[in-house]
Parts: sequence; structure tokens; C-alpha cells
Amino acid sequence: MQPIPTFTNVIEGAERIKPFAKRTPVLQSAWFNKQTGAELFFKCENFQKVGAFKFRGACNAINKLPASEGEKGIVTHSSGNHAQAVALAAKLNGYKATIIMPENAPKVKVDAVKGYGAEIVFCESTIDAREETAQQIIQKTGATFIHPYNHPDVIAGQGTAAKELLEEVPELDAIITPVGGGGLMSGTLIAAKAMKPGIKVFGAEPELADDAYRSLQTGKIEPVLRTDTIADGLRTSLGELTFRIIQSHIDDLVTVSEESIIRDMRNVWERMKIIIEPSCAVPVAAVMDRKIQVEGMKVGIIITGGNVDLEKLPWI
Repeated sequence: MQPIPTFTNVIEGAERIKPFAKRTPVLQSAWFNKQTGAELFFKCENFQKVGAFKFRGACNAINKLPASEGEKGIVTHSSGNHAQAVALAAKLNGYKATIIMPENAPKVKVDAVKGYGAEIVFCESTIDAREETAQQIIQKTGATFIHPYNHPDVIAGQGTAAKELLEEVPELDAIITPVGGGGLMSGTLIAAKAMKPGIKVFGAEPELADDAYRSLQTGKIEPVLRTDTIADGLRTSLGELTFRIIQSHIDDLVTVSEESIIRDMRNVWERMKIIIEPSCAVPVAAVMDRKIQVEGMKVGIIITGGNVDLEKLPWI
């Protein structure tokens, strides 16, 4: 059983990635504040390197590796943002990266991975197919596997986003993040609850990929039953490590409809003039639909990424 990362690990991760990752801006919107009756603070990881928070975790995990391991290569599986993050972090260290991507991964993310010089191996759009393909490559090459979320160093790296957010806005009453595999949520819980023990931390998921919601209900990891949510970054099941952390510390987790995700993705584009991908709109929709009651509160929302296929905008 893997150890649960501590806030000390998050602090160490922040120092480790400092020369490479960006300290992203925190933006506000008078329109969203008026709609929700809250003060919302958007931590804009869409401005992070590779266009997503995932660079934090991948950079922390890969930079922590001994060179003797890294030189045998890095392998991972991902639908997109973690793929790009590992590709860039490996490149910065001079390591070869092999990325297993599902056949339905967005073209914009596939092109970006290629642009960072990684080798791509495509597989069926199932967790089993991803993991089997990764094992074949590891057995053949001895490469180090960097899991997209179920990895202590990845989780600690993702927690640096919440750490920065609370350093900038220490008076926050709550933080909301989307939940896919649970790496960002786990890191956020570790950082936020250590820095401000009374803070509430909420998660949001698409109704079409509600595995974490069901897992918290049943007390065991439930599989994703379908992979057709527009929020392509949230199509994965929780890991053993992320589930333990979330189960122990999360305050609540809610689900939102595809219609709400598309509506608030567009609202953010139009009102805030920033590009966000569908997964980012999930916590925004949770607040706009009153699934999470935030009136009168100061609330941080982590905007997870901005890698969007502009040829396939959901409202066209």
C-alpha cells in the first residue's frame, strides 16, 4: 500500500517544481459573483505549462527520480493533459517518454504530446487496455511508470496549486475542484486542510462519469460505467491511494449534467475571456446549479486546463 503524501511533501514539491512550473494567476468575475452570491476566485491552471495543472504532478515525480531510473525512459497512460505533462517533464530532463493514449483522445492533445517529442502508443478507450499496454512497455524497456494520479509524488505536485491559491487568498471558506482520477482533489485536500483546517473542500463530477460519487456512497472504488461525457479529463476511475485520501477528508461531492457543463464552459469563455476545457466547467456548474451552497462565501475554484479542440466546440 502506497503512503499518503503529507503537506511536507507538498512543500518540498513546490520547491522542486519552482524553476519549471508557472505560478498561475487567480482571477475574479463580477458576473459569476452576482450569479452565485459568492466571491469566486479562479485559480487559472489553464495558463500553466502544457495548459493544465497536470504539469505540477508530472514535473515533481519525474524531477524526483534518480537519473539511473529516468534514463531507462518514462511511460504513462493518459487521455491528454497528463500525457503532455509527462512528455514535457521528461524532455526537460533529457529522458525518453512513451505515452499510451486512448483512440478517442482529443486531436489537440495528441498533437501537443507529439510536439514535446514523446512517442505515442494508441489503445482502446478502457482502463484495462491502458494498463496492459503500459505493462508491456515496462517489461520490454524497464521504463519507470508515472501514474496519472495514483502516485504520491504526483499527488503532492498537484497539491501545490491549492497551496498557491491559499497563499494568495488566505481568507477562502472553500475550494472546489473537478474529480477524475482524484489526484488534484487529493493534493488539494492535503494542502488545504493543513494550511486552513476549517476550510471546506468540495468535489464535482459529470453525471455521466459519477464513479467517485458512487464510490463514496458504497465505500469501495466503483468503475466508470461510460466514457462519453464531454469532460474528457474526468473519464477515469479513482485510484486506491486517491480514494483513501478523498474518502477520509472530502466535505462533499456532487454531480452535474452535460448541459450545465457546456453552459458554464461557454459562460467562462464569454464572461472571463479565457479558454477553459469542459472538465474545468464542472465545478463552476456545481456552483451555478446550487448543487453546492456557496452564498456569502469566499470560494476558490481550480480551473484545471485549457486544451480545447477548437474544431469541436460543444456549443457549435
